[in-house]
Amino acid sequence: MSLTRGYFGGRRNVWTVAKNTWEKGLQYAYRDRKNKKRNFRALWIQRINAAARLEGMSYSKLMGALHKAGIEMNRKVLADLAMNHPEAFQAIVQKAKNA
Repeated sequence: MSLTRGYFGGRRNVWTVAKNTWEKGLQYAYRDRKNKKRNFRALWIQRINAAARLEGMSYSKLMGALHKAGIEMNRKVLADLAMNHPEAFQAIVQKAKNA
């Protein structure tokens, strides 16, 4: 019952309802840990795509050029550079274009 503290109404203090609610919450938590990873990857891709288009490239062309140039950088870092350090991102794009 201490695990359902803060729930509303019978979900807090009726044993079967509280148990079912708590178990369902665990299912949601497990599912959403996976979904969180998907959502962040999608966000990173959108940010990289937006920054790449400012440089005259699409996301897929940029990723292909990076791979061809041998620049191994994950999407999380690329998205951070695109958002917070645009000049560094621009340098990476230029290096990928020239390779």
